[in-house]
Amino acid sequence: MELFWPEVKELVIRALHEDLGQGDLTTMSLVPADAQTRGIIHVKEDGVIAGLRIAGLVFELLDPALCFTARVQDGDQVKKGDVLAEVNGLARPLLIGERVALNFLQRLSGIATKTSRCVELVTYYQARIVDTRKTTPGLRALEKYAVRMGGGKNHRFGLYDGVLIKDNHIRLAGGIKQAVIQARQAISHTVKIEVEVENLAGVAEALEAKADVIMLDNMSAETMKEAVHLVGGQVLLEASGGVCEESLVEVAKTGVDLISIGALTHSVRSLDISLDVESIKISEQKN
Repeated sequence: MELFWPEVKELVIRALHEDLGQGDLTTMSLVPADAQTRGIIHVKEDGVIAGLRIAGLVFELLDPALCFTARVQDGDQVKKGDVLAEVNGLARPLLIGERVALNFLQRLSGIATKTSRCVELVTYYQARIVDTRKTTPGLRALEKYAVRMGGGKNHRFGLYDGVLIKDNHIRLAGGIKQAVIQARQAISHTVKIEVEVENLAGVAEALEAKADVIMLDNMSAETMKEAVHLVGGQVLLEASGGVCEESLVEVAKTGVDLISIGALTHSVRSLDISLDVESIKISEQKN
């Protein structure tokens, strides 16, 4: 995430502007400008945490004097009721930032939690759990970070850092072999080429074309086993398409090296996290 920190900061600023607009009507009406308080961020269900630094950044941007103190670290397993962080300072910026901070923290922790469950399911198999590009527009850096916090691995970040030849590319290029040849001629020798195939004939053709990774798209477990035997460890095999927690172990048992799961990011449920404040304190009493 460090590589993308300037972009992350801009994203948080946009999120705050979206929520705050011209001002928080409720907070400005009810909370004195000099009121001080302490906010406690706690989790309401078991899970894995990701996004604490983002939550802290929300409050920092609203008021640098707010003190955000994390009680756990990203990647930690937490239990229902655990305190994740405290925020101390002026009540107004604390309340203004509450929802945006929680939105980021809940979303990223949901991704980390789901990823962790998937990783745990395949503990005794060689397969690694990887994400996809099926991310929320604008949030990819954060969501892929959350996958790592859950123990998963990142697939390519975008279209620019890896070649993935899919069915439409193959159709337009005239076949798997032609597609791989054209890609090899166009890219650096340091870039790997992955080819998506739908059957064993495609596996054989991709292997003959010397693809670096072969993606087994929506294949049955039995067909994937045959693909693993056919390849014999010459290249990495990735299982993809419709994989869910219920089918994950069956897929891992086939012997594939990677299992990509779009559901880690595209339809994950946010973790239930709340912020509660103490009674406000007025720093200066006025006559």
